[in-house]
Amino acid sequence: MPKVGMPEIRKPQLVKATMAVIDRVGLHAASIALISKEAGVSTGIINHYFGGKHGLLEETMREILRQHSTTITSKLAQLPNSAHQQRIIAIVDGNFVGFQAENQVAKTWLAFWSYSMHDDKLKRLQHVNEKRLLSHLKIELKGLLDAPQADIVAHGIAALIDGIWLRGTLNPQGIDADKARVIINDYLDKQLTFYSQK
Repeated sequence: MPKVGMPEIRKPQLVKATMAVIDRVGLHAASIALISKEAGVSTGIINHYFGGKHGLLEETMREILRQHSTTITSKLAQLPNSAHQQRIIAIVDGNFVGFQAENQVAKTWLAFWSYSMHDDKLKRLQHVNEKRLLSHLKIELKGLLDAPQADIVAHGIAALIDGIWLRGTLNPQGIDADKARVIINDYLDKQLTFYSQK
């Protein structure tokens, strides 16, 4: 019988080990044996807490998304509700700095991103993440544009975030958060100017 409080210790430990193993050997080769060895636990622990490899992979993705959401909401909490353009840049930053920009996390997310196309549970998680990003952006953009325009610009910013993030993850130098901020701010400025002249 597991000791009281052990899930709170073991689960983060196993999630961290999962990311380390995916970073080293890739998602498909990340076996329960390798992950349990990395975490210093028996394979039975993974089955006990997660019901096997798939459950552990799903929890790892959930943890990355939780951290991502926390990063963005904490950045937004530091800004006034009326500072729409600053809040949009804070949302952008939340995708390129801190936890999200760590090499192991970025590689893990990239692996899940491709894997989610063939897995319904991971696809749902990715869909939730995408909807959350668009929702955050639309809320702020509606303070600057009308609803149809806000929708178009939100999708444009989301596409830029995904594209820059993907290129940065595949780049040996990693993600350049400053460049991402400049590119997306430039796009946003141009869109705001364009729609204000219509």
